[in-house]
Amino acid sequence: MSWELSQLVHRYAAAVDDRQSVVPLFTTDGVLVTPDPPDVLDPVHEHVGPEAIAQATSGLPRTFHAIVGEVYDGSRGRIACVAHHVLDEKTDLVWHLRYLDDYRQVDGRWLIARRALHLDLIETRSLKRSRVT
Repeated sequence: MSWELSQLVHRYAAAVDDRQSVVPLFTTDGVLVTPDPPDVLDPVHEHVGPEAIAQATSGLPRTFHAIVGEVYDGSRGRIACVAHHVLDEKTDLVWHLRYLDDYRQVDGRWLIARRALHLDLIETRSLKRSRVT
């Protein structure tokens, strides 16, 4: 099971980085809870269902996610991640974050039932060179 859950969380990161929809990775009643940075680092905005999740994850800048830690306890997960957000050709907004997840098996496939994004640190870095737009 933990291998399947690991694949799921890596697919989420890849989908965001590739600017693809993450909706297929959630249950139909799935919930994504996001913070309101830079002022609020804890998850406060609930996005329930496919339309709300699609809206919450669309229009993001170019991102690069590095999953740096995964801990699974049954159908729950704590995923540590560093997410780079390339705001323009000279600015990298870096989030050090944790996803606290609940997973559910649907038709033999693990999906995200609830994902809460907790920000631990935010930093801004200067880019020397970027091919990303």
